[in-house]
Amino acid sequence: MAGTWTTWISRVVTCLLVGASAAPGVATPWAHAGPLGHIPAAQIDFGGMIRTYQLHLPPGPDKPAGLVVNLHAAGLTGADQAALTHYDSVADAHGFAVVYPDGIDRSWADGRGASVPDRQGVDDVGFITTLVDRLVTDFAIPRDRVFATGLSAGAFMANRLACDRADLFSAIAPVAGTLGANVGCRPSQPVSVLAMYGTADPIVPFGGGVMNGRGGSSTVLSAAELVDRWRGLDGCTNNPVPETLPAVGDGTTTERLTYGPCAAGTDVVFMRVVNGGHTWPGAPEVLPAQQVGLPIRGFDASQLSMQFFETHER
Repeated sequence: MAGTWTTWISRVVTCLLVGASAAPGVATPWAHAGPLGHIPAAQIDFGGMIRTYQLHLPPGPDKPAGLVVNLHAAGLTGADQAALTHYDSVADAHGFAVVYPDGIDRSWADGRGASVPDRQGVDDVGFITTLVDRLVTDFAIPRDRVFATGLSAGAFMANRLACDRADLFSAIAPVAGTLGANVGCRPSQPVSVLAMYGTADPIVPFGGGVMNGRGGSSTVLSAAELVDRWRGLDGCTNNPVPETLPAVGDGTTTERLTYGPCAAGTDVVFMRVVNGGHTWPGAPEVLPAQQVGLPIRGFDASQLSMQFFETHER
């Protein structure tokens, strides 16, 4: 399945990214980067290992208003994630920069032990932290406006980043990925969370338990357990009545539960998509519903996460 997904996304990348002209603006500090716009191939030396990423900077002379780290699913790349989520255009509309790191073996060391980088002891928390530090310094990005989102394995990694580096990430928006049951989470301060999950996800079980992924099996928290964990960590005490979003005829129903305000002005929001599958809401249909479940059309995860980030700085 990962191979089919990657093949399809590669065609999208060819259409959307290859040959895209860079926006006019001030030159970046790196000789290879060129003017502001989409920087399709960049690298950084972390711990003696060359790590790659793609960077998109908003047009215009002003410094970026914030930074979003957008993490790909297992089997994909940063370029694939950029194409799938159309985050460049969403970030441009808000003046944000967005970076798409590449995982080793197209996956992440998110702590579950079910990936090549996890088994090799790769420090992806350190890599992404170092990358963020470099970008906020070089482009004068406010350090209280750094956020993370991701799909599937990228969502597991986004949750781990918030657990381990709450000092750096003000908010996260994981899509179709929770946290390994074996992964400790002791954030140094509250983090706002927008969590998006489909109840009929055949890849990452909505009810938690054993997950059989690209890198092997692992035991994961359920969507409700993940949300409850963040509610507890953020000191949320209210129990809201679910708000049902308007139906769009895609076979799914979305309920939004907002827990907040919580400690330090944070919020935890749970987008519970009844009958929803293992997809990025609002993205093109990548694989048949028989393989990944129903696509979600009731909201756009890119737009929603950006709106959430913009209102949840520290």
